[in-house]
Amino acid sequence: MNEIPTAWLFIILGSLILLSGFFSGSETALMTLNRYRLKSLSDKGHRGARLATKLLERPDRLLGLILLGNNIVNIFAATIATIIAMRLYGEVGLAVAPIALAFIILVFAEVTPKTLAAIKPETLAFPSAFIYSLIATPLYPFVWLVNIFSNALLRLIGIHPDSDIRHELSADELRAVVVEAEQFMPQAHSDMLLGILDLERVSVEDIMIPRNEITGIDLNDDWNDIVRQITHSQRTRVPVFHDSIDNTIGVLHLRKVLNLFARDELNMDTLKGLIAPAYFIPAGTSLTRQLLNFKANRRRSGLVVDEYGSIQGLVTLEDILEEIVGQFTTDSPTRNPGIHRQKDGSYLIDGNTHIREINRTLGWSLPTDGPKTLNGLILEHMEIIPQTGTSLMIGDYTIEITRSTKNAVQTARLTNQAESADSKEDKAPQDTD
Repeated sequence: MNEIPTAWLFIILGSLILLSGFFSGSETALMTLNRYRLKSLSDKGHRGARLATKLLERPDRLLGLILLGNNIVNIFAATIATIIAMRLYGEVGLAVAPIALAFIILVFAEVTPKTLAAIKPETLAFPSAFIYSLIATPLYPFVWLVNIFSNALLRLIGIHPDSDIRHELSADELRAVVVEAEQFMPQAHSDMLLGILDLERVSVEDIMIPRNEITGIDLNDDWNDIVRQITHSQRTRVPVFHDSIDNTIGVLHLRKVLNLFARDELNMDTLKGLIAPAYFIPAGTSLTRQLLNFKANRRRSGLVVDEYGSIQGLVTLEDILEEIVGQFTTDSPTRNPGIHRQKDGSYLIDGNTHIREINRTLGWSLPTDGPKTLNGLILEHMEIIPQTGTSLMIGDYTIEITRSTKNAVQTARLTNQAESADSKEDKAPQDTD
């Protein structure tokens, strides 16, 4: 070592510091790779991604390899720095060398390369994967020896490094990924993805057509009334019952009925022959489950029943799809939101409008963990049937009852006080001084 010129020692020291920076940066780059993008690139045949995937299957071995190389390099660098300091400053250099080398390694071999790797992990991770794949085999005995002791310590605290490592996303985490990726996809696409993820949180009761709005055919009615209902119905499939919706006997597909009507072959007997069995849905069923049930049973609509078997409402396949893609038309025949904007910025809303529909249409955040309709929300908070003119506050929302009956709120005027405050601030004159 004494025969090596000082200039060459500086070159060797600089090379060792660069090599240390490579080990440090590649460690951060490989560990911060997006696992899902890595899998996508690997499936497409990207060689660097495939090598990185293979290395990351056993992170304990990869880390052992990186740290083994990094520590060897740093030890040699410390030795070279000590020799240089001795030659230049004598015994004083022994005190200066560790401080100077620690600062140099911290800046050039740790912080800088790791920061760069964290910002652009793929730039460093994929080339380094080639290098580590080459040196992994000759250095395996040393890495294996190190891993024996480190893995034994981990097992003492209940961690098994050799078990499969799976990177699974929960629904909330996947939702966060979609939100973060909104800038890379059309807004309509991200809304649909979020709509699919939200199906599990929503039950059929949240979107069903309420019992009192279900229009069906009562076989006990006069024949002329039945024909009038058939020819004027806005829905393709309607329930058929005797006297009450609770006595539903089946569902009628009106397209088949109209074919008979056009041929003048429609009568009570032929009408009963077209009635298909009714399909019932337990209340509380999530939309995800019900969408799968509709597919499995080849159904497009069903009647929601409670635990006592009483019919609560009607759900159609179109209602579920609208939760994903939004309303198909501006005036949906299956469910009219009943939301009317007023000149003063408030909204006149029907009492039977679903709270989720209000929130989605207006971008509000009325509570949805209790009653499903505006009428139910008002009754829950007041615990009485309010009279016309009564007002109340729920969160940031002022609610004024504009029309009520003995048993329900028919319409109410809602104002978002937060939006009103923002609007006043925007209209306020600005100080020009």
